[in-house]
Amino acid sequence: MTPSARLQAVVDILQGLDATAQPADRYIRDFFRARRYAGSKDRAAVAERTFAVLRHRASFAWRMGCDDARALVVASLLAEGLAADAIADLFDGKGYGAAVLSEAERLAIASPLSGAAPLYVRGEFPEFLETELTRAFGPALLDEMKAMQARAPIDLRVNTLKASREAVLEALRAEGYEAETTRYSPFGVRIPSGEGSAKLGATSSFLEGAFEFQDEAAQIAALLCGAKPGMRVLDLAAGAGGKSLALAGIMQNMGEIVASDIDSARLEPLIPRARRAGATIIQPRHAIPDGPFDVVLIDSPCSGSGTWRRQPELRWRITPERLKELMALQDAMLEQGAAHVAPGGRLVYATCSLFPAENEDRIAQFLNSRPEFAPVPAMEAWREAVGTEPPPGMDRFFQATPRRTGTDGFFTAVLQRAR
Repeated sequence: MTPSARLQAVVDILQGLDATAQPADRYIRDFFRARRYAGSKDRAAVAERTFAVLRHRASFAWRMGCDDARALVVASLLAEGLAADAIADLFDGKGYGAAVLSEAERLAIASPLSGAAPLYVRGEFPEFLETELTRAFGPALLDEMKAMQARAPIDLRVNTLKASREAVLEALRAEGYEAETTRYSPFGVRIPSGEGSAKLGATSSFLEGAFEFQDEAAQIAALLCGAKPGMRVLDLAAGAGGKSLALAGIMQNMGEIVASDIDSARLEPLIPRARRAGATIIQPRHAIPDGPFDVVLIDSPCSGSGTWRRQPELRWRITPERLKELMALQDAMLEQGAAHVAPGGRLVYATCSLFPAENEDRIAQFLNSRPEFAPVPAMEAWREAVGTEPPPGMDRFFQATPRRTGTDGFFTAVLQRAR
């Protein structure tokens, strides 16, 4: 591909992403599957620029006074320090290349806006979220959002049913990975994002069930459940079963875990994953069986704002209407989960969201109508489960962010039902 054709590919991908809910990495993968002529360097260059635009969409649109795909690509070149003439040369209109710059585009390049950009532009988030993010972070908002613009590392959870963390570290290092222990999770491994990371799923350690992909914050949330061998646990919104697999390890494969999801198709990957992990206590179920549970985990559907480092496209897809829909769903899931908690049992609510509207507000509303439940301070739940000093962001609830904990953004509340 010519440099101009690479730019046009980025434009095409950005336009396609605006019309789909598909994750950006999968969309890019499928885009190039239909274009076999693109080499590995072409694919890498296009993907890198696409993600750069998604991470900096607000400031790029501000710079150009326009947020269409071509304007955003032009702004990405300006951000790299390219001069106007060099950008014009790239937009040559030849073959499969990007069309020649319009007069409006040339004018925008030559006329940068003056004055300070608004906070939402500097923080790279939708303007309507400024109030909500200020509630979450106060004066640290801009620093938190800047941390969200960096690339995320790859976190792995060692499957203690099959391997020790030391053995997995040794195996990965032998294959050339710069693997290290996570700071807080006792069974986590971290690998800097970079060359060769995509091949982790083909390593013998993975294929033999020694580890799963899971961010450290999600591992911490599983530990906060306080699950013990022999307990009965319900993973209410299990999806592909990442938390269920983590809980099976914590419970030493003794007891019962019911992994339920409203969409039974989401549970299908759990069956081979559990088999590979040797987690025999997990039961994927569309319908929840009768009887109370010692722990009910609600890993609730949410905005995904805590994953903006990994999926920067999500920050531009959230709308006020969608946020309200999610809040209503979260309230309903809390009520559904509460109905299955045994006396003295725990209800654990988790989201990968930064927003108080999806986190503290939902818990406050639930507790107001459910006096039989009371919060277990997250720091106490951590000391009980792990026995070490709590990670940053852990107090009454657990709120992780890339800046605070070096993990994805994540929220966890532990509630206990009266006996």
